[in-house]
Amino acid sequence: MYKSYSMELGGRTLTVDVGRVAKQANGAALMHYGDTTVLSTATASEKPREGIDFFPLSVEFEEKMYAVGKIPGGFNKREGKASENAVLTARVIDRPMRPLFPKDYRNDCTLNNLVLSVDPECRPELVAMLGSAIATSISDIPFDGPCATTQIGMTDGQFIVNPSQEQWKTGDLNLTVASTKEKVIMIEAGANEIPEDKMIEAIYMAHGINQEIIAFIEKIVAEVGKPKHEYTSCAIPEELFAAIREICPPDEMETAVFTDDKQTREGNIREITEKCEEKFADNEEWLAILGEAIYQYEKKTIRKMILKDHKRPDGRQITQIRPLAAEVDIIPRVHGSAMFTRGQTQICDITTLAPLSDMQKVDGLDSFETSKRYIHHYNFPSYSVGETKPSRGPGRREIGHGALAERALIPVLPSEEEFPYAIRCVSETFESNGSTSMASTCASCMSLMSAGVPIKKMVAGISCGLVTGDTDDDFVLLTDIQGLEDFFGDMDFKVTGTTDGITAIQMDIKIHGLTRPIVEGAIARCREARLFIMDNCMKPAIAEPRKSVNKYAPKIVQIKIDPEKIGDVVGQRGKTINAIIEQCNVRIDITDDGAVSICGTEQEGMDKAIELIKIITTDFEAGQIFKGKVVSIKEFGAFVEFAPGKEGMVHISKIAKERINHVEDVLTLGDVVTVKCLGKDKMGRMSFSIKDAMQ
Repeated sequence: MYKSYSMELGGRTLTVDVGRVAKQANGAALMHYGDTTVLSTATASEKPREGIDFFPLSVEFEEKMYAVGKIPGGFNKREGKASENAVLTARVIDRPMRPLFPKDYRNDCTLNNLVLSVDPECRPELVAMLGSAIATSISDIPFDGPCATTQIGMTDGQFIVNPSQEQWKTGDLNLTVASTKEKVIMIEAGANEIPEDKMIEAIYMAHGINQEIIAFIEKIVAEVGKPKHEYTSCAIPEELFAAIREICPPDEMETAVFTDDKQTREGNIREITEKCEEKFADNEEWLAILGEAIYQYEKKTIRKMILKDHKRPDGRQITQIRPLAAEVDIIPRVHGSAMFTRGQTQICDITTLAPLSDMQKVDGLDSFETSKRYIHHYNFPSYSVGETKPSRGPGRREIGHGALAERALIPVLPSEEEFPYAIRCVSETFESNGSTSMASTCASCMSLMSAGVPIKKMVAGISCGLVTGDTDDDFVLLTDIQGLEDFFGDMDFKVTGTTDGITAIQMDIKIHGLTRPIVEGAIARCREARLFIMDNCMKPAIAEPRKSVNKYAPKIVQIKIDPEKIGDVVGQRGKTINAIIEQCNVRIDITDDGAVSICGTEQEGMDKAIELIKIITTDFEAGQIFKGKVVSIKEFGAFVEFAPGKEGMVHISKIAKERINHVEDVLTLGDVVTVKCLGKDKMGRMSFSIKDAMQ
């Protein structure tokens, strides 16, 4: 039965159609927000997938170019692999919803969001987030929801609820907050140095709006929601845990995990696993799930050590950061490089500079975003964690980590007018044991300064972890979590920023939400830690940006010309500009407003190109002196090219002080001569004199 529900949200009407389309899905919601339309569906398999120890959830955000009235570019004319924006949106949908499914649920589950139309005033990403929550809540799939998501922007110091595409792009805050009825479950932000107290205000403003949305969803669920289906639990039998504890008592497990070396810890756990395999050799059922059982035993042991004894596996205090190290200029011939090490996490970042014409072109549903000047890529090879597997290109995790570090540094980058370069940073993970994205932020900041990019302020990042007990006020916050504390803990709260405020946040949790004291405590702890990292590690390595770019980097000079003169510089079919490029060994880019960027490695060639462009775009006056090449000889005189595509005529009477009978007596083709401008002749041509230039 088809039903439609509506509510006012952020000054616009949100409408949800249920039972209208996609009726064979477990749950489906056709979402309308303004003219933005998204079909969100939730489906699950009838039986659990065999041989896995995780919940196989897949989230898709499908961008269709017809939604913005475009035909896809390229030869195929069909949408290809998911764009970076689609991947990041899918991750933002996944992160708050995954913890709300049963921990022992192993049925395949897919949340699909098909973008059908886009209204620039209503971002499709937000509509998909709400649609996935509604489709899952009304389905028969086990889900401890509902949850809701709100986005907050900020312009001129004022918060904007669910900003438009343009407000999202140009504002000082891009904040996404997901909540359950009681708690915040996901935070993601990009910010222009927003103070911590202002960020907390925005987070809880969004949380309050989420409560209104949840009440709306609950009304829909009450009317059309399906009963949740039964499923096969994949929980580990308590008898197996008891048998493992007999082989490895709790004190032995504590000894096994209490070390600051990841490889040593893994070796200890391997020994325990081998002992258990030997004891359970005749029990195939237990052997099949032994790895997961050992993992949960290890997890329970570490959580107890942290929560009850404030004892971390590597012996650190709960606020202590692992040993830090930083170096710059470690890679020769690249434009900038830096390495940042924190414990067993190590990132090497390389910066490359290029002309603005090398900016990344973006073909997506955001009609406002057509190019990216700053690009940050993150790579995570298997050797960084001591494993072996072939490289298959970046996955969703790598794309997400790169985007987070990119978002962290954008607020401090110089403008195009101040620094007319396209910039790419690549973070190579040499070693990983927790929070490589935050190490990437630190390494990238130093690499940019090493390359001579005049960033406005230093940016650092750190991650805060969490272990919770049985009550809301029973928790421990952990500064600088390592991999083990991330895997076995309840939260990974990453914050980047300058001394003045936050530039990015990404929060992942494994529980049903965070209380306000936890959120405020994590933000405060991250500020304290990032300032420590700047003062004690980054600044000693490089305190400020280099005064000039690296000698191997291209040099770029920007000048302005009259936009009406652009055609003169380009010439017919690009003949003039190509001649300048070839003659001066430079690269030239011109924008519609008359900004001309000259890029080269030799200053002499760049200066010559500037001179030629100025000659071409300057209105000529009598008395000006030029140098040019003789390109044509006639009986009555010679033609001199004084700039690519620009010629003037020297009458035979103006070639020499004495009378000559033939031009060839004095000039030959290719001669470089100095000429004086006499103005225009009767035919409108530039008239030059060689003899007057000799005076």
